[in-house]
Amino acid sequence: MSLAQPPTTPARRALFRAPIWIYRMGLGGLLGRRFVLLTHRGRTTGEARQAVLEVVGRNDATGAVLVASGYGRRSQWFRNIGAEPRVLFQVGGRRHRGTATVLSPSESGEALAHYAQQYPEAAVALMQGLGHEVDGSPESFERVGADPENGIPVVRLNPDDPPGSHYPDFSAP
Repeated sequence: MSLAQPPTTPARRALFRAPIWIYRMGLGGLLGRRFVLLTHRGRTTGEARQAVLEVVGRNDATGAVLVASGYGRRSQWFRNIGAEPRVLFQVGGRRHRGTATVLSPSESGEALAHYAQQYPEAAVALMQGLGHEVDGSPESFERVGADPENGIPVVRLNPDDPPGSHYPDFSAP
């Protein structure tokens, strides 16, 4: 099964959205620090929208996390944060208000190469499932991240709050 296209059938959409319900039930801690629940504003409606994304990098000193847009610049969440970068995000049981910043193509490439070094098998399988040719080398991941047209951009989620604190009220941004 290729993941190169966003899910179009109701069954596939429900499957892809299942992790959101895990967070909504208060069980986000079960997904650990490898995933983030991103709450963002719809660029047309202004309504709160959510997506669960894999964390491809982190800075424990600042609390920032990096996420990749697997469907590139056509991902709805990616287009939404371009219009409104103020977001809420939750990693495990920690909730934060913050700002989403798109990394430059070269920074995206470096972030994907670093992720591939940490999780080589998962990274290759994910890239191939998304329709990208990678051979497992850091250079092939850098190439995918650095391609401004068809690559995978990376976004930094910077928390407003310092590490160790969190907001108990997690209302929409």
